[in-house]
Amino acid sequence: MPDTYSTLLIERHADGYAVVTLNRPESLNALNSTLLGELVAFLDTVENDDSVRCLIITGSGEKAFAAGADIKEMADQTYAEMYRSNFFSEGADRLARFRKPVIAAVNGFALGGGCELAMLCDIIIASEKAKFGQPEINLGVAPGIGGSQRLTRLVGKSKAMDLILTGRTMDAQEALASNLAARVYPHETLLDECRAMASKMASQSLLALMANKEMVNAALETTLTQGVQFERRLFHSLFAFEDQKEGMRAFVEKRKPAFKHR
Repeated sequence: MPDTYSTLLIERHADGYAVVTLNRPESLNALNSTLLGELVAFLDTVENDDSVRCLIITGSGEKAFAAGADIKEMADQTYAEMYRSNFFSEGADRLARFRKPVIAAVNGFALGGGCELAMLCDIIIASEKAKFGQPEINLGVAPGIGGSQRLTRLVGKSKAMDLILTGRTMDAQEALASNLAARVYPHETLLDECRAMASKMASQSLLALMANKEMVNAALETTLTQGVQFERRLFHSLFAFEDQKEGMRAFVEKRKPAFKHR
């Protein structure tokens, strides 16, 4: 059954990854309820699908990854309506719970909700044209998809305060120097580089991918002692799987492993 959505374009690749393109170019891929709902639906579809072991999320068009949340959808909402619907929670919380690696291929503006969406991914790879920011203060509001929390953890208090309280943007090189982005590539080669990275990840054992992702995420929310203990127990647990036996046997036999994800 094809992946058909009104606000997403989906490409599945034989190498074991999928590219999810946010497809609202008329609004610079602004995040609305429909887009976030469709993203949740797709994540649910591939969570337990071993043929998709890694995701790339990017934006359609030449200008934006996602220029923010859809202001038109929010402008007239009351506090009661926002609170009752727990606005933004469904899509953001679902992506945060997704167990497989997710690469954000930031091809342009990643502002407000777009920056927060990128930070919900595991790795941010930026084009030289990328621009990052949390400019919600210019609208008289604040980040609402975790921006104040994740940005501070990634770039530190002073830089986060700088960006959030002034509403300014930073370019790809500043994002790289600030530890927000992992790599920066020319705009024309961004997706090719991300595809190569996703293909490399997807060639690994899916069980090991998920365990390693879980370990790294734990480092942001535990003490060092707790984190090391958690890592050690997950490391021990991987010896219960066939892929560990295959991986180590292949190393000894000087050949490429044939992981079966079990």
